[in-house]
Amino acid sequence: MTATAEFRLVPLEKLRAHEQYDEAGVLDLVTEIRAKGVFADPIWVARGSYAILNGHHRVEALKRLGAHRVPAWVLDYESDLVSLEPWSPGPPIAKAEVVARAKSGRLFPPKSTRHRLSTELPARPMPLTDLLEPARRPASHRPASPPAEGASARSG
Repeated sequence: MTATAEFRLVPLEKLRAHEQYDEAGVLDLVTEIRAKGVFADPIWVARGSYAILNGHHRVEALKRLGAHRVPAWVLDYESDLVSLEPWSPGPPIAKAEVVARAKSGRLFPPKSTRHRLSTELPARPMPLTDLLEPARRPASHRPASPPAEGASARSG
């Protein structure tokens, strides 16, 4: 499989957690992101399943701030680009188990899985205000504009 990383603004409703988050960590991030007005570190997401690989706390913080979208690196999870190990000593965790937990909602405890990349991804700081706006619809889906002032409307 070709190892690629693609930057996208992913709608929050598409994302699937596989781990729980720590409440204190989320509250700290809410304060930090609100104070800076910038979301500086994109999350990592598995292409196709939208399982969150790295960034559960950041996603929850953005939800609480009213965001609609999350800056994300979308990754080919099955490629060699992404490796997986547990944070603590214990049995290995399979990538398939991460995806299964994301799909089922049976979440691992916080900081159970540690994902690493074989390459460095660039920073992509994004103003918080850009994430609070709903995604724009293409022009063909926007409501028709009212007639210009002074223009006559014809019926028939």
